Amino acid sequence: MPGDYPPSAGKAVSGGHRDSTTAGSAARGGGLRWRAGARTGMLVATSALTGPLLAFAAHAETAIAQKAGPAVSTVEVMQLAVFVGVMGAALVSAIFLIRERARTASQNLQLRARIADVNAALQRSEALLNLRDQRVVVWTADNKKPELIGSLPLESGAPDDRSAFLAFGRWLMPRSAAALEHAIAALREQAKAFDLVIETQAGMPLEVHGRKSAAHVLVRFISLSETLRSQARLKIENQRLGANYETMLGLLDALKMPAWLRAADGRLQWVNSAYAEAVEAENAATAVREAKEFLGGQAREQIAEQHKSRAVFEQTLSTVIEGDRRMFSVTDFAGADGSAGLAIDTSATETIRAEYERTVRSHADTLDQLNTAVAIFDTDEKLRFFNQAFQKLWNLDSGFLLSAPSNTLLLDRLRSEGKIAEQPEWRRWKENLLDAYRAVEPQEHWWHLPDRKTIRVVANPQPKGGVTWVFENLTEKMDLESRYQTAVRVQGETLDNLAEGVVVFGPDGKLRLSNPAFVTLWGLTADIVKPNVHVSVIRDLCDQRAADSPWGGFVAAVTGFDDERRDRRGQIELMNGNVLSYAVIHLPNGQVMITFVDVTDTVNVERALKDRNEALEKSDQLKNEFVQHVSYELRSPLTNIIGFTELLSLPTTGPLTQKQREYVEHVGSSSSVLLTIVNDILDLATVDAGIMQLDISEMSIDRTIAAAAELVADRLEEHRIKLEIEAAEAPKSFHGDEIRVRQILYNLLSNAANYAPEASTITLTCRRLASAVEFAVHDDGPGMPPDVLESVFRRFEPRTNGGRRRGAGLGLSIVKSFVELHGGTVRIETGADRGTTVICTFPDTPSGIPDTPAGIRDAAE
Repeated sequence: MPGDYPPSAGKAVSGGHRDSTTAGSAARGGGLRWRAGARTGMLVATSALTGPLLAFAAHAETAIAQKAGPAVSTVEVMQLAVFVGVMGAALVSAIFLIRERARTASQNLQLRARIADVNAALQRSEALLNLRDQRVVVWTADNKKPELIGSLPLESGAPDDRSAFLAFGRWLMPRSAAALEHAIAALREQAKAFDLVIETQAGMPLEVHGRKSAAHVLVRFISLSETLRSQARLKIENQRLGANYETMLGLLDALKMPAWLRAADGRLQWVNSAYAEAVEAENAATAVREAKEFLGGQAREQIAEQHKSRAVFEQTLSTVIEGDRRMFSVTDFAGADGSAGLAIDTSATETIRAEYERTVRSHADTLDQLNTAVAIFDTDEKLRFFNQAFQKLWNLDSGFLLSAPSNTLLLDRLRSEGKIAEQPEWRRWKENLLDAYRAVEPQEHWWHLPDRKTIRVVANPQPKGGVTWVFENLTEKMDLESRYQTAVRVQGETLDNLAEGVVVFGPDGKLRLSNPAFVTLWGLTADIVKPNVHVSVIRDLCDQRAADSPWGGFVAAVTGFDDERRDRRGQIELMNGNVLSYAVIHLPNGQVMITFVDVTDTVNVERALKDRNEALEKSDQLKNEFVQHVSYELRSPLTNIIGFTELLSLPTTGPLTQKQREYVEHVGSSSSVLLTIVNDILDLATVDAGIMQLDISEMSIDRTIAAAAELVADRLEEHRIKLEIEAAEAPKSFHGDEIRVRQILYNLLSNAANYAPEASTITLTCRRLASAVEFAVHDDGPGMPPDVLESVFRRFEPRTNGGRRRGAGLGLSIVKSFVELHGGTVRIETGADRGTTVICTFPDTPSGIPDTPAGIRDAAE
């Protein structure tokens, strides 16, 4: 039923420990809820009273109707019921309002007390935050500008201004500022709390605490008490020392120099990577654990002994690194609790120092070889170096120059000796000259000496002080320039009067230079061939005057961009029958010169000579064939004559008179000589035909020399000539054709016996060279004049030149042919009144033997 539920009233909200704003909001919320509850209660109460009254009226109306009495109408009953309900509702509402008013007054009293408590707490918090020993920076969740509460003591160095305070790098030490900014960034982005001890630039330590709540980020700076301040300073100093220690160890470990720390008892405590690498340890910890020493025992004892009297040891010691002994500059410091050492490898430094000294000496030697006079003065204007050209230019004695004279004294000496020209104001001129010692840029002067020399003087200041003076004698250069200009003019006149056509084109293809002969040879006009005319224009004109024109190639050579510029030559025949010889020459400046020579007469003569040469070659071939045929035909009769002569000289044939015996011996000797000539001709013919084959084998040198000497023994004995053999330096054998080598030596000895004086000595020398064997035959004859020496190897050109007999002129030709077939060489050393030496060189292993008949023929020729 509607009246079964009592009316509801609003509830007040307690503020608890919230701030004043929260309390006010709670109070306002309570009043609104109270009004809504009052209205609801009144409606509920009215409904509750109206329901019973209406029911009662209906029941009364029913009862009256049943009793049939019309005294009270229904309307009146309803009015009465409404009146009674309204009065009841008013009464209930009045009672409810009285109770709610009392309760609201009680709640207001409680809220006022709570607001007073919150205000007191807020005042206490602000009083705490506004102390002079702390400052709080608050960031809200909406990322507005931070709020600063409180302040720090003035002696801390922290500024009161908000922007200046937030610029931590301005009033904190750099290390502290960087650490604080990093911590604040981590707090705001990752909610990572922190506690730091920082140091201001005034030297005061501060504690900083950072925390983050749901809505705020707080960073609190606290100034410490004297005791805590001392502890904070010690903590900061410890952090600084620890950081410095780690930095120093990191630096030492990064150095490419072995470094170590030792305990008081000498044991290794720490080494760097360079130390571990030097002692070939896996790492630094292994080197310390295994106590691998960098220096030898004697060096360590020397360091320990010196530490007894001095804390610092500095000396250069040697040790072995990777199998090489190197020099190290060792510095070791001994403290109360141990020692520390560092070794610097000075091997490379010593090498560089030695190389520098060699370079300086080399530069000095180089300057000493220059033709330009050079003198170097130091910062005190003293002469420290001069080259020979300087001494020669001024003709000064070495004693004066080696005494390191000053620049002023040198100038005065040159002036007093009249070697430099007198100046109107000598002192000012000299001061102006010596300003080079205070200048930065090089200075240049021109001196005209009394002996008509022109000297270009360059004063070049040195970076470290001093001046290098360069005296360049330009007298000859200026004379050469004058001659050059004259030569250019002469060259121009000569070029214009040459019969050879010359034309020069630039890299752009335009004409730079031409002479009248070019215009005449090609039948052009001077109006067309003029400077800056393009080569294509001249090509179009010249192509009309030649059947097979080369001007296309000329244009390509002038305008081409080939990496390799090659000169070329050729001939061209013009329409009028003239033949021109051309040459394309690339000049160093990128230009191209083309020359033309009229060789019409030369070509005609050349053609005639070619025809004649062909006829001569045929004639020479016929001669060789005739000689070969005659030689073969003469050999058989000569053999018979020699045989019969020897038969006649035998006693069994019959007695001969003395005259007959002389005739027989003369016939035999003449026949032998003729047979030798025939054999030589046959050998040369075989060589010319390319069918000569050498029988290469290991031959005995002593046996070959003895055999050749035996063949000429009779001729040497006839003229009382002594043969001296020098073969002490000769090898026992070498590879060659023994028969041909014996023939070579025989011809050389025969030739020497022909020219050697009576009762003289012929020397046969054999010795080993680097990769060859050398035979030399020397005689004390009259020697060979230059004209004879040029033709000594030609065939059939015998020359007496003081010899006893005139031969066929084939001996040395055969020697040269056979030596070259072995791959060797022949040379002659001769001169007037100093005899003749023929030297034949044979390789150890004949490697230059021609394989083809043509090669053999070329070697023979």
